[in-house]
Amino acid sequence: MTGQTTILGLESSCDDTAAAVVRQSGDQVTILSSVVFGQTGLHSAYGGVVPEIAARAHTEKLDLSVKEALQQAEIRLSDLDAIAVTAGPGLIGGVLAGVMCAKGLSAATGLPLLGVNHLAGHALTPRLTDGVAYPYLMLLVSGGHCQFLIVRGPEDFTRLGGTIDDAPGEAFDKAARLLGLPQPGGPAVEAEAMQGDAARFALPRPLLDRDDCNLSFSGLKTALLRARDRLVAEQGGLTRQDRADLCAGFQQAVADVLSAKLRRALADYLGEVPGRLTVAVAGGVAANATIRARLETVCADLGALFVAPPLALCTDNAAMIAYAGLELFGAGQRDDLTLSARPRWPLDQSRPALVGGGRKGAKA
Repeated sequence: MTGQTTILGLESSCDDTAAAVVRQSGDQVTILSSVVFGQTGLHSAYGGVVPEIAARAHTEKLDLSVKEALQQAEIRLSDLDAIAVTAGPGLIGGVLAGVMCAKGLSAATGLPLLGVNHLAGHALTPRLTDGVAYPYLMLLVSGGHCQFLIVRGPEDFTRLGGTIDDAPGEAFDKAARLLGLPQPGGPAVEAEAMQGDAARFALPRPLLDRDDCNLSFSGLKTALLRARDRLVAEQGGLTRQDRADLCAGFQQAVADVLSAKLRRALADYLGEVPGRLTVAVAGGVAANATIRARLETVCADLGALFVAPPLALCTDNAAMIAYAGLELFGAGQRDDLTLSARPRWPLDQSRPALVGGGRKGAKA
């Protein structure tokens, strides 16, 4: 792409309302602004994200996030070249709020509209932050998703495997609730695990006996529940050390599964793209220091370059959506006011949905 292109991105797929402005000048891409309004306080009493509350909060904050993003970038709407918005997958009320906001801005200004897959935003983030060249192996590991992908282009993804039930972040949230820890569960479990003995409890490593890249974390969560219940039955409750040891064991099990499956994914990746060993990781769970260290070790052992975006760009944000929109815009894609919000939107639509997608439907 030549010249200068400036994109406004909107993100509202779960419990973060975000807007950002990204500009490309020649080969240089710059994040001019990135605004995120979180909703942790709104959902903390419920032990998880409440879709109806999230949707209302997005409706209240989207226009404010856009205004602040433009102010921080020191530009006006007329300085933009296009508007990119998460059109799925996600909680449908939040996705719909973002899409409708983007449509309104597009209709009022005449700016082109770009519907972005939220997962593509995560998958393309290493190109935004580190200029990673296509193709590369991507581990997308977040609260709602977990996939190994070969990324060949902004709309060209091959899924090597993924979770057949709970995603790791979802499992961390459930583990935190089982142990009486606050939400979001990932940081809470990680903090407790720092004081724990990961070897005390014999928790399972699901699907390691299978020679593929699929993962499962539901059984691990159930094993944690049973270990907790045994302690409660034997001693009438949990001590602080019990909780720390359970957290450490749970976290270690997740790290073991992800690192083992990464080795398998790298073998499959080399079978398709020989000689190119770049591994990128994104999504909120990538912020876990223990898991990240294990993934880095695997890459070091196999001589692969390991890339992990900064934490602020691993979790949900609109800069990744603006950047994905930038790549789509450069490729000539345009949407119109018929753009629909999609609760499910697989990146690799050539492969069947993974078995055991849970009560909310097949995993992306």
